[in-house]
Amino acid sequence: MPRYRLLVEYDGRPYCGFQAQAELPSVQASLERAVQAFSGERVRIHAAGRTDTGVHALGQVVHVDLEKPWSPAVVRDAMNAHLGGEPIAVLSADEVSGDWHARFSATGRSYLFRILNRRSPAALDQGRAWWVKQPLDARAMHAAAQVMLGQHDFTTFRDVRCQAKSPVKTLDQVSVERDGEAVILRFAARSFLHRQVRSMTGSLVEVGTGRWSDDDFKAALEARQRSACGPVAPPDGLYLTEVIYPANAAK
Repeated sequence: MPRYRLLVEYDGRPYCGFQAQAELPSVQASLERAVQAFSGERVRIHAAGRTDTGVHALGQVVHVDLEKPWSPAVVRDAMNAHLGGEPIAVLSADEVSGDWHARFSATGRSYLFRILNRRSPAALDQGRAWWVKQPLDARAMHAAAQVMLGQHDFTTFRDVRCQAKSPVKTLDQVSVERDGEAVILRFAARSFLHRQVRSMTGSLVEVGTGRWSDDDFKAALEARQRSACGPVAPPDGLYLTEVIYPANAAK
């Protein structure tokens, strides 16, 4: 039974998230319908990460097992043809070994959060960036964020519904920079807690507006209490940008 790895991008706005849910639109359900439409097989798609409602992806990775062997190019093109104009695209497909797994074989994940920082609201970027009209000091946000690098107990930035066994995670990269009217935050780690990136982003915005100092942000992290978290950022500006796998792991 051949296994295929797919690189997928999508606009998360029309969906209840990646994971299939009864009677609700999801990215997973749309991908599975596209596979069935060209192959005739009812399948289960497995993803590197389950993005929330409204969260986007530039580099989501999924895998699917099919009974019949197909050319990877045919899998890619047939799925795109059957997605019916939905804001989902299969960027690439390749055949991998049967023990390769989109989620469990991954060694890293990267996210980007885009903030539109200007007085005027978003017109073209509605749902694709978080509009913050108060001036943000991106340098202050970047400086405060560095305290999170390395291994920490991230309970403060963990959603109460998170099902992870431990709140301890290792953050490999965190950066904040301004690009014109946009403030771009980047995060990289092996894995993240539920809504961790949105929670960290919302608290860093408190620093950017001047409501919090560096010490306030550090105290929030060290409190290890969800109540110490600042306002949680909306999903609009969050993108899963890349999933990392060991070299030759899929051979």
